[in-house]
Amino acid sequence: MSALSPVQRRDSRRKRIRQGFAYVILYVTAFLLAVPIIWVILSSFKAESEYVKYPPQVLPNPFVWDNYVHALTWIPFFQFAWNSTFLATVFSTLTVVTSAMVGFAFARLEAPGKGRLFGIVVSLLMVPAIVTIIPQFVLFARLHLTNTYWPWVLWGVSASPFHIFLFRQFFTGVPKELEDAAEVDGAGPFRIFWQIFLPNAQPALATSFILNFVGVWGDWLAPIIYLDVKKTTLAVKLATATYSNPGDPTSQILVTITLAAAVIYTIPPVVMFFLAQRNIMEGVVTTGLK
Repeated sequence: MSALSPVQRRDSRRKRIRQGFAYVILYVTAFLLAVPIIWVILSSFKAESEYVKYPPQVLPNPFVWDNYVHALTWIPFFQFAWNSTFLATVFSTLTVVTSAMVGFAFARLEAPGKGRLFGIVVSLLMVPAIVTIIPQFVLFARLHLTNTYWPWVLWGVSASPFHIFLFRQFFTGVPKELEDAAEVDGAGPFRIFWQIFLPNAQPALATSFILNFVGVWGDWLAPIIYLDVKKTTLAVKLATATYSNPGDPTSQILVTITLAAAVIYTIPPVVMFFLAQRNIMEGVVTTGLK
């Protein structure tokens, strides 16, 4: 084995320095992002008097496990968690199905003006959602659909420009031979979509579903506008909840119990992400190949 030349040794040394610098930046960034999360988790185990103490104490002494019990029992936690789960699941399912169908049409079907129409769909990504809040509210109010889940159903049926783009990019990379073989067997576009393309789109499906689910699960603005106190989601309830001992006539905000509820609130999307992490990464990579 021949020895490395001076130029190769210099390049190798520079490469190691760049890699080391990149890892330092990565670790520092990860640490800065993790500090608030760790602080919230540790603070959720503190007593209220210990949380407001100055200078702040990092580790709880002692650990107050009752904070989590109170977070689940002092408000109807599971009722609002069910509202959030139901709303997020319905919206995500409808959005994934409709976006996949539109993405398939843009990727595999031929029609006059398809390119311009797809350009219009992509251009909608640049329209901030905040500018449509008032017109949509006026429309749903006149249709008497406020304080119902119908707005989320209609939003889901209408698909999403971002997810249409995601599925279109994914379906464009599917081999043409699969489609040709199905056409030889007499399958039409609808059957090809449901039996060939959709079963092979698991990475894109997982990515789209989780992004939509987390978006609705963490949304605060739309539920507080359209839903009343009983039908609202867990995000709104935790943001507006006043935790107090049921035997105490005075209401007060107990920060540590609120933090415990927030920790529980983040568990479902985190679990979903880790269960589908491989599909999400594969979906992001494959949809960006084109």
